[in-house]
Amino acid sequence: MGSIIDVRSVTKRFGGFHAVDDCTLSIEKGSITGLIGPNGAGKTTLFNMVAGTYVPTSGQILLDGEDVTGLPAHELFNRGLLRTFQIAHEFSHMTVTENLMMVPAGQSGENLASVWLRPARVTQEEAEVRKKAEEVLDFLKITHVKNELAGNLSGGQKKLLELGRTMMVDAKVVLLDEIAAGVNRTLLNDLVSNIERLNQELGYTFFVIEHDMDMIARLCDPVIVMAAGSVMTEGHIEDIQKNEAVIEAYFGGSPTGEATTELHKEAEQ
Repeated sequence: MGSIIDVRSVTKRFGGFHAVDDCTLSIEKGSITGLIGPNGAGKTTLFNMVAGTYVPTSGQILLDGEDVTGLPAHELFNRGLLRTFQIAHEFSHMTVTENLMMVPAGQSGENLASVWLRPARVTQEEAEVRKKAEEVLDFLKITHVKNELAGNLSGGQKKLLELGRTMMVDAKVVLLDEIAAGVNRTLLNDLVSNIERLNQELGYTFFVIEHDMDMIARLCDPVIVMAAGSVMTEGHIEDIQKNEAVIEAYFGGSPTGEATTELHKEAEQ
């Protein structure tokens, strides 16, 4: 299907420190691609550059074949690239439904003149956005919390809400940043199932940073391993777990069997 994200020889320096160093990778359309690596490997810095939070020191980032290097997050949002965060960013004093309705940009109701001069249009748009929000809630099976203040949700429900916000616009690719963090196993299973459904039924592409190796193994193919700011290897999770270079990077050369077991259990540490 071709790539939707291309990272070409990207470097990010902070003073004399190379957080990302001449990194090159591609994310295929329609894939769920995992990104793993030891702490300090440069994963989050890379994500921040792809998502428009950081500007690369050098190199190029393409989205669906177009050069988007250095574009800010709101422009990438308008081009269909969305990002979730390890710590959910909900509007805590608004309801779940209202949180979803806030997502689509350019609504007429945001313009005071339109509210006064085109009230029918504003009302129609609001009804359409609310209908979309209700469809998202139904898809994610969280209709029962639609009127709950978002700040009162559990950690797992907040992650589901973040996923729902990506469904309120036509997303081409979604970056998931440690979405399993702080989520209990029951809700994590719901979260993973919804990611699978979005990928299989709606064609979403996902790029996933995650320390939960069970989640990576279930969801991601391929898996990219970063170390010292660059891509070390890429492949199926089974091959990654047997790769001596990956074991060395994670565990400093532990015996293969022990290291492979620990790689499975990394999220629990």
